[in-house]
Amino acid sequence: MFANTQTHAHAYEVALFGEFFARDLKAILNRLTLHTESAAPMHTREILFEQFGVQSQVQGDEPALLRAKKELGDGTESGWTLFSYLKPESVRVHPEATVRPWATCEVIGDALSFASALGYVQRSQIYKRGYAFRRGALIIQMFQQEQVHIGVDPKTSLPIPAHTDTLWEVEVKTATQVNTSAPASSGHVQVSTVRAAIDAVLDVQLIMKGLLDLRRQDL
Repeated sequence: MFANTQTHAHAYEVALFGEFFARDLKAILNRLTLHTESAAPMHTREILFEQFGVQSQVQGDEPALLRAKKELGDGTESGWTLFSYLKPESVRVHPEATVRPWATCEVIGDALSFASALGYVQRSQIYKRGYAFRRGALIIQMFQQEQVHIGVDPKTSLPIPAHTDTLWEVEVKTATQVNTSAPASSGHVQVSTVRAAIDAVLDVQLIMKGLLDLRRQDL
């Protein structure tokens, strides 16, 4: 097993969220395709973990959650990515978008055992199928959740696909971690700042106005 951790001081994810009915799929696909650099099908499995036996010591403080994600469906065996999130920053600080501290870790091997060794237990899992777009430093995911609660397809061992009228969910977020301020120049491409990332997701919000309502969420 191998884990490659990517962390930065004061590293954040910036995001907006939305949802729409299947009848609007074609129009939203067309508009996103027009305003993004690339698009591809997406199919992922995500597992949510919580720390075993850990209770908050401070009123209102929430324990860190761990999410494991694995890409599916292209016929190749991909590794797991672990995401650790903390509570989003206050709406008073960032009223326009969800800004929350996060860290990522690429795992080659048994990520579920790795999470267990860190003291986490599985709480739930979901399968997402849809489309992923890239726009600069942003990734835009548009997906339906498959019916994992019903069972699996005996031919593929994957969850039953979503009903055609299942609600579509949209996440517009930074593809990599961003910082509160830009680092000193060192000859490398500078990491985006939280302010620049907020401006980028608000640009997408404006592009989709009248067709898709993208908004801040307290997760």
